[in-house]
Amino acid sequence: MGNTLGLAPMGALPRRSPRREEPLPNPGSFDELHRLCKDVFPAQMEGVKLVVNKVLSSHFQVAHTVHMSALGLPGYHLHAAYAGDWQLSPAEVFPTVVGDMDSSGSLNAQVLLLLAERLRAKAVFQTQQAKFLTWQFDGEYRGDDYTATLTLGNPDLIGESVIMVAHFLQSLTHRLVLGGELVYHRRPGEEGAILTLAGKYSAVHWVATLNVGSGGAHASYYHRANEQVQVGVEFEANTRLQDTTFSFGYHLTLPQANMVFRGLVDSNWCVGAVLEKKMPPLPVTLALGAFLNHWRNRFHCGFSITVG
Repeated sequence: MGNTLGLAPMGALPRRSPRREEPLPNPGSFDELHRLCKDVFPAQMEGVKLVVNKVLSSHFQVAHTVHMSALGLPGYHLHAAYAGDWQLSPAEVFPTVVGDMDSSGSLNAQVLLLLAERLRAKAVFQTQQAKFLTWQFDGEYRGDDYTATLTLGNPDLIGESVIMVAHFLQSLTHRLVLGGELVYHRRPGEEGAILTLAGKYSAVHWVATLNVGSGGAHASYYHRANEQVQVGVEFEANTRLQDTTFSFGYHLTLPQANMVFRGLVDSNWCVGAVLEKKMPPLPVTLALGAFLNHWRNRFHCGFSITVG
């Protein structure tokens, strides 16, 4: 008899191809774990500031900043940046050289290099007039699903002093990242190390991050309610200073009015807000900020104009 039920032989059944799992993403840098939450909070403003940006070419741009404040003498900063031809992403271009010098001759400079496809290097220098304050060298290796970083700060072979920081992040799933930080410092008569563990969980509309170590704890929560509203909550505890701080910030975007509003309130009885307003078609951005500390009875405000 034939196959009266019309069933195909077992060998003729179509086979389902095995489901390919998507590779885990790179977790990014350790310093950017709390970036989404910190970008919600307003930056401190005090006095009057004028910033003029000028793009000289596709690789080079400069900025002039004049700041006048009641807390100190007026200051001027010259900022210059050079970006090379190797662009890995919209925010990553190599090589990059950034420098900032004020009217007293103090310099802050950074150099970012791409040594290989996965290996990056950074050098940071800071001077106060003719005296070196900080020199730092970073090496970062980015694998498919992990990032390893080694930093040397103020290495002094003659004085036998150095600060060494090691970071490691590993993506366990598409949402969960775990890692740690080891800080080692050495100078004559003193030596020590601090270990910190870190974790980050990313959902569709929110991100939770936690750092815990012998030096304290740092936790943050970021939530994007919609295209206009973002909120962030941050908790920091320092065991050495015996101090804890809780902060709440919010970010409101009004695209039709070309306005961005940021505000904060923390456990130190401090409230603050910054309002930014773009003036199209002119390349001008106005910003007005005010901050009040009820506990210390201190108030300061600021106003800035950015051209370009």
